[in-house]
Order: sequence, then C-alpha cells, then structure tokens
Amino acid sequence: MPGTDLPFSRQEYADRLAKTRKAMEAKGIDLLWVTDPSNMSWLTGYDGWSFYVHQGVIVPGDGMPIWWGRNQDSNGAVRTVYMPDENVLSYPDHYVQSTERHPMDQLSGILTDRGWGGLRIGVELDNYYFSAAAFLSLQKNLPNATLVDATGLVNWQRGIKSETELSFMRKAATIVGRMHGMIADRMEPGLRKCDLVADIFKTGIAGTEDFGGDYPAIVPLLPTGTDAAAPHLTWDDKPMQSGAGTFFEIAGCYRRYHTPLSRTIFLGKPPQFLVDAEKALLDGLEAGLDAARAGNRACDVANALAGELAKAGIERSARCGYPIGISYPPDWGERTISFREIDQSELKPGMTFHFMPGLWMKDWGLEITESILIKDSGPAECLTDYPRPMLVKD
Repeated sequence: MPGTDLPFSRQEYADRLAKTRKAMEAKGIDLLWVTDPSNMSWLTGYDGWSFYVHQGVIVPGDGMPIWWGRNQDSNGAVRTVYMPDENVLSYPDHYVQSTERHPMDQLSGILTDRGWGGLRIGVELDNYYFSAAAFLSLQKNLPNATLVDATGLVNWQRGIKSETELSFMRKAATIVGRMHGMIADRMEPGLRKCDLVADIFKTGIAGTEDFGGDYPAIVPLLPTGTDAAAPHLTWDDKPMQSGAGTFFEIAGCYRRYHTPLSRTIFLGKPPQFLVDAEKALLDGLEAGLDAARAGNRACDVANALAGELAKAGIERSARCGYPIGISYPPDWGERTISFREIDQSELKPGMTFHFMPGLWMKDWGLEITESILIKDSGPAECLTDYPRPMLVKD
C-alpha cells in the first residue's frame, strides 16, 4: 500500500536517492542511517508527528530505502512512503521509553540479520533526533561495524530545489503574505498577543481557497519593545501597548515546505534611531539581494549587507541567512550554508534561502527579511511581494 498521495513523482524520489548514494560513496559509507525527519520525508515521503520516538530510514547501497519506527507509526509509513509495505519495519511498544531496553537494540538486530552488521554505517551524529543513547546502542550491538559521521550528508543534497518543490514554496509564500496582511489589519493597542497568535495560526493553516496550509517548524516569534533584542521570544497574554515596535517572524508552510518572512510594526511614533536603522536595513537588503547571484558566494551576501549597515554605524555579528525548504520542528533551516563573512559556499540556481538580517541590539530589535530564490542569472528573486517598510500604526 505505497503512499497514494505522494507529494513528488517516484522519479524525483529515485533522483534524490541517487544523489544521496553518490554522496555516500564519496564518504566511503556503505549504509546510511537517517533520523532527521526532514531528510526522512525528502527521501521517502514519510510524514507524521512521530519524531518524539526513535525512527529513521535505512539507505543501503542498492535497492529501496527501508523505513523503521514504532509499530503504531508504521501504519502512517505505509500510507505516506513510496516504498512497498515490505520496506516498512517496526519495533513493538515495549521498547518505547523503556528503562530496560532501547529501540536501537532491535534495529541493530535487523541490520545484523540482513548482513549489514559489519559495514561502514553513516549516522547523523549532530542531529536533534539522534541521541547519545542511540549511538551507544549501535556501538554496543554492532561491534563489527564502523560508525562514521554523516551529519548533513542528506541536507546538502536538498539544496537545489526542483520545480515541484519551488511550487510548494510559492504556495507557502502566498500563505505567509496573507498572515502578515492579517497581522497588519488586527494589530492595535489593547489586543492581547495570544489572541493575535491564535489568528496567525488560523490564517496559516487555513491557507487560501485553493490550498490549505501546514503547521510551521517554528512557532510565531513576536517580541515587543526592549524584548525585541531577544529574537526567539514567543508570546504572552498581555495587551499590545502604544509606543513600542513588534517584529513578527513567521512562515507559511505547504506540505512541509516553508517560506519564512519577518516584518515589523510600530504602534505610535517610532523613535528616530529606529527609523534610521530601518533605512540602513532596507538598503542592506537590497545590496544583499543584488549579491545573491549564481556563481557568487554566501559571504558576498553577508558582506554586501554589512557594508550598508556600517554606513549607519550598525554592526551585527550573527549570520544573516540560511537555506530553507522542507522541514519539521524545531527548525525550518536546512543547516548547511550560512550567509556569513567566512562561508565560501557557491550560490547555485535553484537554491532557496531565508535572507535574515535581523537587528538585535541591547534594548531594541528590528526584523525585515525575505525568502529568496537564486536564479540562473541576475539578482535573487523574492518569493513574496509583501511590502518591506516598517508599518506604523497610531
């Protein structure tokens, strides 16, 4: 019962598998163990809220991948992956959160029974979903295997998007534009933040008349006033106040593909320093977009932004962008390239990034960002056309 509503063609999945195996071969990896749910979905189509338990995809040197996870979640796997049912394996529930046994013990048995117990096995060591206990279990139960670090191996294969992937991100872009439009209409003094966030979620998931949205990998981030110095604060139940600015970092999501976008709203009259910072940031965005061209490097974008900000005496130390695409909580980035001064990665057509030059100072913050596509020629394309300037509301 292979997934009947696959987001991509079987040929696209075959192409992804071939790219992954080429990368495995380059690293001398015989078998790959993939635990990142974004990589699992990209390789097989699997989609489910089951990443709180141990699960993963086995990529052998030939043949189809194998999905492995909790028994009850195998019912979701046979409904979403492209592989046949015999390529969906599971472990019984007495392994779940047990103090006596670990699910990876059972996985080691499967690998051994299939003759894979002595291979060079790649594992995503630095990954949100692969624990130290999981590694120790593999190490103990596969004494003849060589475990090698394959962190990011699949992530790097995801960088250049297919036309179908881009179509999903454009739908997500339409959704995030609607979300910001709703925020601009609703934002006013006295409005409780929690009520506004409820509407943000409703708008993002409802989507449009033609297509619905999905849950984002990161919840809405919307700090106000001096709290805007901290980029990752969420919300409370306090009312919005006049005389303060709030930035909104949110993303539209369609079939797990994300298009983030940040905008800032100020209730009342903004102070001159914030107006000046906004101008510098807008100029920096334009300079960075112009530098985001195929053949240029990630550092070129960061340096273009920094040059414009320096004219206004603004110095920021954080990276200013990262790749985006398919993702699951807790992050919508691909965790490969970074727009920073030392990153020499080449920009290639079809790559997508969140160009994210947020300003987080000691007691204030400002965010105006764009999700962008590297084109065959010319500067990057912004996936949304939502107005950039800070919205000032009385």
